[in-house]
Amino acid sequence: HYTLQAVDLLFKKGCSLVILACNTASAMALRNIQQKNLSAYTDSHRVLGVLRPTTEIIGSLTKTGHIGICATEGTVSSDSYVIEAKKFAPQVKVFQQACPLWVPLIENDEVNSKAADDIVKRDVEELLSHSESIDSILLACTHYPMLMEQIKAHVPQHIRVITQGEIVSGSLLAYLQRHKKMDESCSKNGTTEFLTTGDSKKFDEIGSRFFGAEVVSRNIDMLS
Repeated sequence: HYTLQAVDLLFKKGCSLVILACNTASAMALRNIQQKNLSAYTDSHRVLGVLRPTTEIIGSLTKTGHIGICATEGTVSSDSYVIEAKKFAPQVKVFQQACPLWVPLIENDEVNSKAADDIVKRDVEELLSHSESIDSILLACTHYPMLMEQIKAHVPQHIRVITQGEIVSGSLLAYLQRHKKMDESCSKNGTTEFLTTGDSKKFDEIGSRFFGAEVVSRNIDMLS
């Protein structure tokens, strides 16, 4: 319901295409929105996620056929990666590890703390204990690349750590090339607006670290 509120707000602001740039929202809400809610809008409105673009190519991400996934508890409990991977690469075995403390560490600027290193080490070792044949680890949360240095410190060199940014952006480009009307509906004017349902000051501080440039957001109340 919360994700649908955010999508509705963006549609009302004139966005014809919305990307759920969150694995948890993609796993828990995307299908319902696509199947049950989009019919209330015009045919020119679309909602896409980050999970499917990744699972579509998951077979190419591993040579051994064993891939590890670090994700939030919501994403892991949904089993979405396991289910979707079977559709596109049934030969691949997916091993999941919930990392519930990684996002709080990142958002509280504790990335370089000893606590962060200890927690990352514990979770990575737990994931790798599931199979000696894991040769790739997918970071299935948009926060997790902020911990890349700590993650790589505890991952053997022969194991590749994969982020989703290029995967999702490449998939979006291909989608727009296939759907010319949707591509034409996107303004291409290069403007960016940051909206948050939380504290704007905190969002700006955290967002600037993610974005690599100054972020100035505006608070909104979706429940009003």
